[in-house]
Amino acid sequence: MSVVSAPKKMRTPQEINGVILRRVMPLLIGAYIMAFLDRTNIGMAKDRLEIDLGISATAYGIGAGLFFLTYALSEIPSNLIMHKVGARFWIMRIMITWGIISACMAFVQGEWSFYIMRMLLGVAEAGLFPGVMYFLTQWFVVKDRAKANGMFLLGVSIANIVGAPLGGLLLTLDGLGGLHGWQWMFLVEGLPACILAYVVWKKLPDRPSKATFLTAEEAADLEARIAAEETAGAEASGNHRLRDVLKDKQILLVVGVYFTHQIAVYALSYFLPSIIGTYGKLNPLQIGLLTAIPWIFSAAGALLVPRFATDGRRSRLLVTGTMTGIVAGFALGAVGGPLLGMIGFCLAAFNFFALQPILFTYPATRLSGAALAGGIAFVNTIGLCGGFLGPYAMGFMQDATGSKLSGLWFIVAMCVIGALLSLLLKRGTEKPAAVPAAH
Repeated sequence: MSVVSAPKKMRTPQEINGVILRRVMPLLIGAYIMAFLDRTNIGMAKDRLEIDLGISATAYGIGAGLFFLTYALSEIPSNLIMHKVGARFWIMRIMITWGIISACMAFVQGEWSFYIMRMLLGVAEAGLFPGVMYFLTQWFVVKDRAKANGMFLLGVSIANIVGAPLGGLLLTLDGLGGLHGWQWMFLVEGLPACILAYVVWKKLPDRPSKATFLTAEEAADLEARIAAEETAGAEASGNHRLRDVLKDKQILLVVGVYFTHQIAVYALSYFLPSIIGTYGKLNPLQIGLLTAIPWIFSAAGALLVPRFATDGRRSRLLVTGTMTGIVAGFALGAVGGPLLGMIGFCLAAFNFFALQPILFTYPATRLSGAALAGGIAFVNTIGLCGGFLGPYAMGFMQDATGSKLSGLWFIVAMCVIGALLSLLLKRGTEKPAAVPAAH
């Protein structure tokens, strides 16, 4: 007599979330660690590029920022392609091309080759961040999405925590094999992305229904709940097509806040090692270790804050509060000297990735389908222009004033604007505020 086993009980949504976080997130975090390391490692090389290649602070700022212009121009096409071909293939393609180009940064000869390689790196990496933001909308419902986004953005913090000391150590290889230390840094940090790309291709499922770690019933239920939320948000906001994004004031507000946020993030990423170098006679490894400290705080912010963004009111309060924290941190960094300055940079960094994952929950409450994929890329495309403006302003003001701190006041002013804009944010599923009845 055969024994019929009882059907397996479907796991709760929270249990499924836990499984997804364990199985998908490590790959995505690993990819972003590599990406951020390869786009920002020039920060450790800034002073050596000036000495070895004659690249001025302004030229360095332009080269650092040019990455974001070509990245931005390529983002929407990249995300629309990923929507069609799937995340697994497209993320693999992105990783291979950026890894090769990042390693080839070792062979730049002067300002123009520096500019060209940075632009090529931007084209190669375009689509990774908005692609993952879109990818996560297919795995998590709205109330869980800020937490998932925050975990992904840990990659930025880890890249800076590990990358700054590693870059400083590799710079000490100056002269080995006839290469400068910064050449060794680009080679050693660029090529591993190609290896991880193969792991992504083998292990990353495109969507829940393709995941071996979910049952068919669990995957169908999750995809149905996410589709219902997207449809409701798109219906409420009237956004069904990509061109509707350009008319949506809330999406444009998100772009404005994100633009000022990115000015701050990349100003610190590219210029913090140089600023710390003014604090005393420090070798490259010591500068790298000190540079890592604010990014430890950024990891704490990414882990602790986004989980509280469970509804529209909380999200708006957190976005405004974290933008205000960035303003305070940069102001303190500009006036505080070595000790208080570092405290200020730690405060600013704590708020960087407490804010960003919350901000990227807004488009998914107002868009769906291809419009959502293109809309997220649009937010990142325009916002990342701040990644050009921040480093350029820092380099230009350093050359103009002779002070490596003068550009911080420009960052403060822009982030004040971002904090004011954030007061007007509203999710697509929020009801408008009640209008008092006339008496």
